[in-house]
Amino acid sequence: MENQKSSATSVMLNYGLILGFISILMAVVNYAIGDIYKPHWGIAVLSFVLTTALIVLGLKKVKENNGGYLNLGEALKTGLGIALISSIIYVIYLFIFTSYIEPEFYLNMAKVQEATILEQYPNMSDEQLETSKEMASKFIGPGVTTAFTLAGSLFFGFIISLIAGLIMKKSEEE
Repeated sequence: MENQKSSATSVMLNYGLILGFISILMAVVNYAIGDIYKPHWGIAVLSFVLTTALIVLGLKKVKENNGGYLNLGEALKTGLGIALISSIIYVIYLFIFTSYIEPEFYLNMAKVQEATILEQYPNMSDEQLETSKEMASKFIGPGVTTAFTLAGSLFFGFIISLIAGLIMKKSEEE
């Protein structure tokens, strides 16, 4: 049993590191092509596909290491571990990015959001615009970004792990 725990931990660590560095690579490419403030929807799809693939591969590895057996609890723990490790790595990158590489990131993001609001609602009054900007500013910043990144990663990690775990589960009683 102890060997199985260390095996699951190493799988979480390995696949979490891989997913984290892939996420960073995608962000760097997105920055390099100048699409950092309004990324193409394909980036989100690619990110979801890669996250799903790496969590499923991690679960498959745990199942293989456990002699072909995988219970739902182990699947959820492993998938959430992979998601957590990758999101922590990405949050560290994001902190470095917004502090040193692009220190005006949050200010520029606010400007992009304001332009988007004006584009979508051209007849908005100045008072409505100010209210919208105040509300949006509460959701822009390192703390909020970190919280949303971690929460989103864990949420999707849970959903992916749950579905994959239900499909892949196999117990000794079966």
